[in-house]
Amino acid sequence: MTATSDYDRGVKSARPVAQSDRIFGTLTLAAAVVVLLVLLGVFVSLIVGAWPALKEYGLPFLWTEKWNPVTEKFGALAPLYGTVVTSIIAMVIAVPVGLGIAIFLTETCPRMLRRPLGIAIELLAGIPSIIYGIWGLFVFAPFMQSYIQPFLIDTLGNIPVIGSLFAGPPYGIGMLTAGLILAMMILPFIASLARDIFQTVPPMLRESAYGMGMTRWEVNRHIVIPHVRTALVGGIMLSLGRALGETMAVTFVIGNAHRISGSILAPGTTISAAIANEFTEATTPIYTSSLIALGLVLFILTFIVLAAAQWMLKRMKQKSGA
Repeated sequence: MTATSDYDRGVKSARPVAQSDRIFGTLTLAAAVVVLLVLLGVFVSLIVGAWPALKEYGLPFLWTEKWNPVTEKFGALAPLYGTVVTSIIAMVIAVPVGLGIAIFLTETCPRMLRRPLGIAIELLAGIPSIIYGIWGLFVFAPFMQSYIQPFLIDTLGNIPVIGSLFAGPPYGIGMLTAGLILAMMILPFIASLARDIFQTVPPMLRESAYGMGMTRWEVNRHIVIPHVRTALVGGIMLSLGRALGETMAVTFVIGNAHRISGSILAPGTTISAAIANEFTEATTPIYTSSLIALGLVLFILTFIVLAAAQWMLKRMKQKSGA
């Protein structure tokens, strides 16, 4: 009798748990569905808004450079080119510097300085983008015009193969300046993510490597980074997604010129900067639709980058046997 009553009590106590699990599962599923619906809604609204421009210009909209609101001739090539170039410049600078900062904080930084430096890096990530833009326009761009760009023109500009990348007058503003500002903005994200990722490496791995006579460079190059490379790639790709969609900071310093130049010192534009600058000035339906079409191109570009990142992560996991 006692055994039966204990069994009944166990069954009764298990019922609320099972019911709460079902409720919890339903809520989490609903949250995931909401995210997918919002994403689908954004995509559909962009297609609807961009349809007049896509119908008017077709696929040549993607590789047409001309952007003339007077004659209503629009093309996405110049903003697309500027978006890709500035993001590449930002990643080339921010990734190695961010990884270096993370390795310093986790390996060689004195213990008393780790927390203050970590907080300072995280505070950089909280600065609004418009502050970066104002600082870039009034402080960094004049510095680039007076010192950095003339130096690059006089030195690298004379090299036969890469000289065209540093040709032209020193405007101060331009794609290089925008790329450097972007690098400053995504650097805290890369450094913070990499630091947290490096801290997940088991101490036993480091101690074993040091015990075998490895140097700090060898430990980080052959032990730490390979152990967390999958997470590092994911964090870097998230930072790239931020760089692709950055608006205000880039708008201040890129020059906002709808043209393609072989020099990274020349003014240019990005998709987000073009939309921010011209959306309030779009007085005709085809003009507005063309700007929305730019947003659709940026949406698809970001999706392609993130999808490629997921594919890379999957391949890396398969090679590592995870």
